[in-house]
Amino acid sequence: MVVKEDGAVEPVTLDPRAEELLTLDQLTERVGMSVRNIRFYTTKALVPPPLRRGRSGYYTADHVARLQLVQELQGHGFTLSAIERYVAGIPVDASPEDIALHRTMLAPWMADSREDLSRAELERRAGRTLDPPALETLEALGVVHPCGRGHYEVSMSQLGVGLGLLDLGYPIEAARAAAEVYAAHGRAIAEELYELFRTKVWPVYKEQGVSPERIQEVVERLKPLSIASLVQAYEAGMDETRRVNIARRAR
Repeated sequence: MVVKEDGAVEPVTLDPRAEELLTLDQLTERVGMSVRNIRFYTTKALVPPPLRRGRSGYYTADHVARLQLVQELQGHGFTLSAIERYVAGIPVDASPEDIALHRTMLAPWMADSREDLSRAELERRAGRTLDPPALETLEALGVVHPCGRGHYEVSMSQLGVGLGLLDLGYPIEAARAAAEVYAAHGRAIAEELYELFRTKVWPVYKEQGVSPERIQEVVERLKPLSIASLVQAYEAGMDETRRVNIARRAR
């Protein structure tokens, strides 16, 4: 019920799915976000306004899903303007499950042990002094990434590989060119696989009423299989290219 300013009591008829409606306090607890931030994101149209029932506002699973998406995007370093553009591309009538799919596909596809190291810490781990050309080569190889204030985000699982290539005099120009190839083809593959998941996998699970958590589990299981398949395809392609080039030279 709602108590009006004149003291009269007005009954509130909630949606048949009343158990899914949340008060603002319940929403803040559910998503771990302050009232101020929720209201700010509402003014930015990142989430719809609350459902009004008398003088009270209520929130649904849609609000939860959209706020969680905003949090996920923030966690990936998106600026507010970038988040606004991303959210603007999601249909207004998208279900919480649809939005959960966006969150699922944002999750990293390969866990990598990355550490934030100072220049001194990096050189201690490397066991050597790293001059600017060496750091540039490691950056081009994707092993280190400058993150300001003399610190580097370092892929610990690839640091040894990168140092080994430095010892072998791997040309920085080749590292940069290879990085461009990986980036271009990586984006293309990612876009095609995302579209495949969206059109071939998602509709089936959606029709079956599968929960967002179950879909997350499916994607998590797909990650290592997808990565292994890409590696195998790359290796097969390299072998085929090598055979073709040998045959061409033989002619």
